[in-house]
Amino acid sequence: MKLSLKTVWLFISSFGIMFAFLSWMQEAGVLSDSDGWWKGGLALAAGLLLYFLIPNKMEE
Repeated sequence: MKLSLKTVWLFISSFGIMFAFLSWMQEAGVLSDSDGWWKGGLALAAGLLLYFLIPNKMEE
């Protein structure tokens, strides 16, 4: 796997999108407001999934 700047940028963007979505869900009261690392870990896992579903398939 070639680790290019574009790959890193797309993965970080996928993580950011999922973290923002989880924050929105937390503010809406769907997710618990308890502090902890769970939101970052879940955003990392969901961002990885999002990366492999969408940006990874895009042509360079």
